[in-house]
Amino acid sequence: MSTNINSNIPLRNLLSLIQRRFLKTSSTARTPIASSSFTVQYLVNSCGLPLQSALSVSKKFQIDENNLQKPQSVIQFLKSYDFQDAHVAKLIEKWPAVLRSRTEGNLKPKFDFFIKNGFVGQLLPQLAVLDPRIFRASLHAHIKPCYELLKRFLENNENILAALSRAPFLMSFSFNATVRPNLDLLKKEGVTADRVAKLLLSQPRSLQHSNDRMVYAVTYLKQLGIEPDKTMYIHALTVIARMNESAWRKKIDMFKSVGWTEEEVLWAFKRLPCLLLSSEEKIRSMMDFFLNKMKLERQTIVANPALLKYSFGKRILPRCNVLEVLKSKKLIKGDTNIATFLKLSEKDFMVRCVAKYENKVPGLLEMYGGIDKGKG
Repeated sequence: MSTNINSNIPLRNLLSLIQRRFLKTSSTARTPIASSSFTVQYLVNSCGLPLQSALSVSKKFQIDENNLQKPQSVIQFLKSYDFQDAHVAKLIEKWPAVLRSRTEGNLKPKFDFFIKNGFVGQLLPQLAVLDPRIFRASLHAHIKPCYELLKRFLENNENILAALSRAPFLMSFSFNATVRPNLDLLKKEGVTADRVAKLLLSQPRSLQHSNDRMVYAVTYLKQLGIEPDKTMYIHALTVIARMNESAWRKKIDMFKSVGWTEEEVLWAFKRLPCLLLSSEEKIRSMMDFFLNKMKLERQTIVANPALLKYSFGKRILPRCNVLEVLKSKKLIKGDTNIATFLKLSEKDFMVRCVAKYENKVPGLLEMYGGIDKGKG
């Protein structure tokens, strides 16, 4: 009997050890869960985040339920600057740590700077939600210099906001490393301020390329004879900056494989730079359609490169269907230059090729695209 009792002692000790270990582990495991649960509740009820967003934020950010003075003061501060509930929620979703920010010593001077420079009403909240990283940067070392440089080219706050909506990095941490050197390069090359403004507003991401890449693009445009004062310079620059030499060569070879010469490709590029961004599949299918289905001359396509950029389903095919019917009924001449009609504006095509003959060709409008086309 004593042997059995003695043999059970280690077992009881082992069970006790396991139990204590389990309780300790359980207690430790419950702490972050409880904290996370409170964080989710606070983010939903006090900050206005949707539940899924709150759950996501709570995985990387915790709120101490015993110290709510800081987050509450931040929320009140934001609302004092005309942040609506939706702005507050979106800002916290993007930048949870804002709830720990110093309002008077950190956020207020930056907010006041933008207000002083015209970001009044909803412009400031829109900017903050667009890219909170802007307000994490130093006011004097980063924000002021970035703003002043953008303002020099873009002139007003609406334009700055429009550019930032396309590329928030223009005033975030990558500015000094990428944007500023590229702007300095363009200025050095003689690109006028209004053309730089156009680039900032239409293709701001082009300025995100490395300075070496931009130097290559500028140099190559010189070799092609495209000068900074040319209308297409900015468009050509954005295309070249996006393509390395191998991709550029491959694209030219693709055009050559469908009957173009290299000189024709470069000629078209100077007039319509974005043509070189078209996919190989689209170029091949469009060339096949125009040459084999519509019997266009190759030289006609080369002379009108925009034909290859139009939407096939929304523009090319509906118009060609209409033109084919009009030709079959001898309402337009058989040798009519189709390219001319394909390049017409929507309104002009409707007037000259659809409305004009609708009574003579029942169903022509429906063939072209129905009521929606007629309203366009």
